[in-house]
Amino acid sequence: MADVQVGVVKNFFAKPSVAAIEVTEGEFQLGDVLWFKGFTTDFKQEVQSMQEEKQAITKAVKGQLVGIQVKERVREKDLVFKVAD
Repeated sequence: MADVQVGVVKNFFAKPSVAAIEVTEGEFQLGDVLWFKGFTTDFKQEVQSMQEEKQAITKAVKGQLVGIQVKERVREKDLVFKVAD
């Protein structure tokens, strides 16, 4: 199974190192590995925490805007893929 695009970065908050991601397709949950890919961005990481409207959630689905703590800087319009198992 190939990696599947699930979203796009809408914003990045440096101090808490959080990416705001608009989920555009499918879904992902805690424990899944996401791949952040852009012009200067290229890294993968496991989803360890996720929030919507400042409330902790365990799963993100199409149409949601979620915040995920990230280990590196991401940029607006970076693509987000769910890495296949």
